[in-house]
Amino acid sequence: MNRKNKNKKIFHYEEYFVKYENLIPHYEEFLSSLKTPMPQYFRINTLKVFKKEDQEYLLNTLKEKGVVFEEVKEIPYFYRVLNNEEISLGNLEEYSLGLIHSMTLSSSLPVIALDPKPGDLILDMCAAPGGKTGLMAMVTEDKAIIVANDKRIDRLTALVANIKRLGITCAITTRYRGEQFPFGIPFNKILVDAPCTGEGRYRVGLEGEILYQKGTGKANLPSIQKGLLIRAFDLIQPGGIIVYSTCTINPKENEEIVDYLLRKRQAEILDWESPLPFHPGLTEWEGKPYHPSLKLTKRYYTHEIQAVGFFVAKIRRIN
Repeated sequence: MNRKNKNKKIFHYEEYFVKYENLIPHYEEFLSSLKTPMPQYFRINTLKVFKKEDQEYLLNTLKEKGVVFEEVKEIPYFYRVLNNEEISLGNLEEYSLGLIHSMTLSSSLPVIALDPKPGDLILDMCAAPGGKTGLMAMVTEDKAIIVANDKRIDRLTALVANIKRLGITCAITTRYRGEQFPFGIPFNKILVDAPCTGEGRYRVGLEGEILYQKGTGKANLPSIQKGLLIRAFDLIQPGGIIVYSTCTINPKENEEIVDYLLRKRQAEILDWESPLPFHPGLTEWEGKPYHPSLKLTKRYYTHEIQAVGFFVAKIRRIN
């Protein structure tokens, strides 16, 4: 065993996920879904391809290049790739030109919950690599002001590259630890797509090992997540909206983080209309009760939406 992997515990998937057996609906179906590759999705970038006839021409061009796809009826401009194993979207010329962008379908959900509008002043607190920043710019027709922040210089490089490739002019990039983002700007909307264990992305290898596994103990993620959400609340103007999201299943990174905010600050959870099937958030986990309004948060499971699993909470600052 090489030194790099010496201290890394490799979990068999059934051993790892058994703690969620009574939480995940249709649990056996969920386990089975982990053995298949995650579907690829792309969206048309209407900042560059805004005419209907140009969008149709673009889609026909992709078909001619061998991309087999179907429209996602629930979310505008999104398409699911059907010949997943044969196509790398990032290698297409249309991707390089910023005409399309590759992102999992469920990454659109936090943006839909935030509901950005032209003229909004928005902070994307953990923005890199920029998929959600790009979608917010697109749905606001590049007429919001988006501060796209990330703490790591290598991730900022990818963020800036995507902003340029997609033709976005309304975004400003900053480099701060999210928990220490400076005061002074009265944001009316903030997206906290927090770093997490990423369990919604996990897949299973040939020997039952978990692929894409991370977050096995290097950082105290719940502590970081609490710090990010508290800072977001303190940065938002009264009445402003925060969306907190992760791509993990663990309630200690999801409901427990939002519950912590509700205990520390005057905030309320809002309902919102979801285009994809979901389950209500938990009001209790492992004997620990959470605020009853956490049932308004939303859980998305990979086998039910054919995309990365997600958690989304929409929050309003009361005062």
